[in-house]
Order: sequence, then structure tokens, then C-alpha cells
Amino acid sequence: MPVAIITGASKGLGRALADALAARGWDLVLDARTPEVLGETARALEPYGTRVAALPGDVTDAGHRAALVAQAWRFGGVDLLVSNASALGAEPLVRLEELPLEGLRRALEVNAVAALGLVQEALPLLRAAAAGAVIAVSSDAAAEPYETWGGYGASKAALDHLAAVLAVEEPGLRVWAVDPGDMATDLYAAAVPDDDGPRPAPDSVVPAFLRLLDERPASGRYGAPALLEGRR
Repeated sequence: MPVAIITGASKGLGRALADALAARGWDLVLDARTPEVLGETARALEPYGTRVAALPGDVTDAGHRAALVAQAWRFGGVDLLVSNASALGAEPLVRLEELPLEGLRRALEVNAVAALGLVQEALPLLRAAAAGAVIAVSSDAAAEPYETWGGYGASKAALDHLAAVLAVEEPGLRVWAVDPGDMATDLYAAAVPDDDGPRPAPDSVVPAFLRLLDERPASGRYGAPALLEGRR
């Protein structure tokens, strides 16, 4: 069975992806910071009959990243690595003049540095996989200058560039940076608590990610809405 590591998997998009992959028979190594919520997610996947390892921890911890990859190796390897864990830098979001520099450092550390660290840890297993792939969950804020989204957007722009360079350096892998679009998630609610407008549920964009896995287009940056519409 193929094996995926998914960070930030206890809720939102990470949980929705885990559910979809488990339904397809994937074995999963799941990460999140809150043990209770992550454990609940793992228990919800039990009916699929696949192997699920829930490892609570912080992706900025090198020892935790090593444990995630070690568990995947025990399952047979790493076929897919999904960097979904994210930090905003400030909750709620604020203008750059008010952004705490420690918050910016945290966003960069979680969204870019830790994502690269996990790739580095998993790279030997990804190279050995028959169809190794990396998905970096990005944001439209990485490309568009939205007010108050500067710190988060900068960290996601860094993630996009790391993914693009990785794709050049590792032509045997597929490396996709994916902008899922607006979703109704706890992360968005924490970012902009006063915005209660309707947004799609995370599971509604999962078919876009599955399309990437099924069709394996060239490495690059993709938007979930375009993938859902059948465009690239």
C-alpha cells in the first residue's frame, strides 16, 4: 500500500485529505500539535482498515520530523509528503507595521523551514518510491498583496519557491505547490474572525488534490479551483 505523511492533519484540509486517502487504501502518518484532536482523527479513519499512525508534535522540532519519517519507513516508505501545517504569524492578522517579528519568524519556521526540513528527512524514501510526490499547501496570499496577510503570505511565497527549486533539483519526483482557495477552516477563522461569509468546506477541494495524484501532471504551482474545473 502507498504511504503518505500529512502534517496539520487533525482538522480542516489535512483531515479531509487523510480521509480521502484512507478511503483509497493508503497507509498514513499524521501529524498535529494537539494529541486529543489528532487521536480523534485517527480513530475516525479506523473503518477504512488502513494503518494510521498519529504522532502529535511540532513540525519545527527536528526530532519530531525524524519520528514521522521513521514511522513511514516502518510502513514501507514515503510515497507522498503533504506539508499542510501552517502558522499565521498573528491571530487575528495585522498590518505589517504591527506584525510581531517573533510571529513572522514562527510563520516562516512552520510554513517554510520545517517543510523543507521534513522533505530533507524524507528525501531518500521519496526517491526510492515508484512515484514519489510532495504537495506543499500554499495560498493565494503567496502571490497577491492582501492587506494584513503580509507575514503569512511571505512564508507561503517562500514555500512556493522552495517547492519550485526542489522540482528542478529532483526531476524524478512530482512537486506540486497547491493553492486550495478559500475554505471554511479554523485557520481562516483565526486569521479574520470578523469575516463570517460562506466558504467551501475543506473536503470540497480534496478532489483537486486527488486529480494531481491520479494524473501526475508536471511539477509546478496549481490552483484547486482550476483543477476542479478540469483546467491546469
